[in-house]
Amino acid sequence: MAHAYIPGLKVVEQTIVEKTRRLPLKGVVNVAVGQPVKADDVVAETNLPGNIFPLNVANLMNVEPADLPELMLKKIGQKIVKNELIAETKGLFGFFKQKANSPIDGTIESVSTVTGQVIFREAPIPVQVHAYVDGIVSEIIPDEGVVIRTNASYIQGIFGIGGETRGEIKVLTPDADTILDEKLIDSSCKGKIIVGGSFLTLAGFKKAIQMEAKGIVVGGFNYKDIKDIVGYDIGVAITGQEDVATTLIVTEGFGEVHMAHQTFKLLKSLEGQIASINGATQIRAGVIRPEVIIPRAKQDLEQVIVKEIAGLDVGTSVRVIRAPYFGLLGQVTDLPYALQKLESGSMARVAKVKIEEIEREVLLPRANLEMIETR
Repeated sequence: MAHAYIPGLKVVEQTIVEKTRRLPLKGVVNVAVGQPVKADDVVAETNLPGNIFPLNVANLMNVEPADLPELMLKKIGQKIVKNELIAETKGLFGFFKQKANSPIDGTIESVSTVTGQVIFREAPIPVQVHAYVDGIVSEIIPDEGVVIRTNASYIQGIFGIGGETRGEIKVLTPDADTILDEKLIDSSCKGKIIVGGSFLTLAGFKKAIQMEAKGIVVGGFNYKDIKDIVGYDIGVAITGQEDVATTLIVTEGFGEVHMAHQTFKLLKSLEGQIASINGATQIRAGVIRPEVIIPRAKQDLEQVIVKEIAGLDVGTSVRVIRAPYFGLLGQVTDLPYALQKLESGSMARVAKVKIEEIEREVLLPRANLEMIETR
């Protein structure tokens, strides 16, 4: 029988999840291997260099650049505050002095005797990396970060916007087929990760933001409505940096697509528990999927059996990740061994998939499919 491997989306009740938490540049790691951590714990921190601000002080005081060092009242590396006097000429009989003041709070980084320019640098910007999930430190990346290992329920979505956040799971719809609209969202959603069924309306998303919900997990959303939320057109290739107060995770696709019943059932069973979510999505090389992680109360890492991902086979549940069937669910009915000619004229290995929503079989490139991995 034909057999192939393709990436899979995970919806698992219990598994081992490892999250790498890394600083943008070298700094200090605050934890040790084997140490239990909470999601809000700072596991590593550093300081980003402040912005630089150049000012031609020689021109400002009408002096030669070579004379500038003698006129400086503040030295390189010395801290300064905005509008503080940093340089001054001797003047004439103590009068008519030319002066220069600091344009920022920070330090003096350099003084040029060639250009007469003084480089100021603002105060360092502190950066802290939090654990993101409850778990145990399994590895230290020297001077950069850590790897957190946790026993958790784990759900991947197909698309998301917004970054990392966490909150208590609150299911708002009775089933996976019900639309999540503004009528179901109220002040009780504040600080929560709210869960809906088949579709989130634009009015519902705006109401969730107004009610200060931390995140939304739902089956489908209208792609065109994203611009109304973030203020600009967004591609599906890389997301996660959007300035939105409420992170959105779409589990199935664009349009009205009911959430997979197993996904909804799992989220419903975990209602009231704290979830860490991230809407970051990257479809290109180095695939990143939006995720929902619900750590187990007991971090018994040794008792979890991690099942290896099986290959694509007849009967495998899949989701289509390219147009024209983007986001639709189906089941593999055949895996032809021979290469097939596509509409583009290229040759590729394909799979015959029965799409649930349109109730018919279509022939699709295997690269356009993702397995829905459950266990």
